[in-house]
Amino acid sequence: MPVPRPHLGEPIALDLLNTRWIDAGGPQDLLTDVAGLRRWLAENDLAVEADAPMLRAVVAAREAILRTVRGESADDLNRVLEHGRIRRTLTPAGPTAEPDVRHAEWFPAWLAADNLLNLLAAAPDRVKQCAHPNCVLWFHDTSKNGTRRWHSMATCGNRAKATRHYAKKTHPDE
Repeated sequence: MPVPRPHLGEPIALDLLNTRWIDAGGPQDLLTDVAGLRRWLAENDLAVEADAPMLRAVVAAREAILRTVRGESADDLNRVLEHGRIRRTLTPAGPTAEPDVRHAEWFPAWLAADNLLNLLAAAPDRVKQCAHPNCVLWFHDTSKNGTRRWHSMATCGNRAKATRHYAKKTHPDE
């Protein structure tokens, strides 16, 4: 039985980052094999055939997205984006904009990279890493005032509050 991922439902770029997490068993990585890639694709409603070249492309995109959101470099993200484009056409039903990715193995990777561009264009300050020091998960802050700190209040937020409460009880003079 695969280990359940702790935080689903984020936009695809951040969901890709969240294929790595830490639980009681230590660091976890969903994308160590093609079976994990299949699971990630299914969780994101991507009906494409997973294989080893696609796994390498998706892992490369994950690393590129991570470097970009950390503010380290966008060069690798731009290399992922070079694998595709948005093709705009006019059809009898009206204008369309469809992804056009040259090599099928890069399709999910390109979608995730393109999604990050959309998130950054809309609100770059809303792409956040959980504030808990032992959490590596990312989220898109959709709170009204943009001050969300935890990927989940039920887990990391409560842990942080409990830690502060315990510290006050055991060290009241500090």
